[in-house]
Amino acid sequence: MLDGLRQFIADIVAPHAGDRAFGDSDYRLAATALLVHVISLDGEPTAAEQRKLHSLIESHFGLDRGTADRLIADATQVEGDAVDLYHFTSVIMRSLDEAGRKRIVQMMWELVYADGQVSEFEDNVVWRASDLLGIAQRDRIDLKHAVADRAGGQVKDSAIGG
Repeated sequence: MLDGLRQFIADIVAPHAGDRAFGDSDYRLAATALLVHVISLDGEPTAAEQRKLHSLIESHFGLDRGTADRLIADATQVEGDAVDLYHFTSVIMRSLDEAGRKRIVQMMWELVYADGQVSEFEDNVVWRASDLLGIAQRDRIDLKHAVADRAGGQVKDSAIGG
């Protein structure tokens, strides 16, 4: 009876969580949700952003295409239900060291530059996520410049967050 009550409450709180392949405490789900958030900021993700997301997920997490697809689908679901970035960043903080967290920020910048345009919203989200991940401002800016240089784009810092 107690298990039935627990399941009932779980279904009300997160009705589709049981359908997900990746759990809420999996840092890969949290990181991918942040990445999905970045590419969704300026509307529908472009084909370039979607390709870059798949590439980053497959290479960074060592996943095959099908598993990466499932992770992205799960992350899209939880990102759509999220009210802020804290839930995702707190999971990442508990799971990764500073080098791992910097890699997540670098992945975010790679997605920002994937479509060749950097919006103030994208810059702001990376700034807020970096702050929540305990990444120093200098490191965030260095990562931004490194990714921009590789992307061949000009770095133009917005007034928000450098």
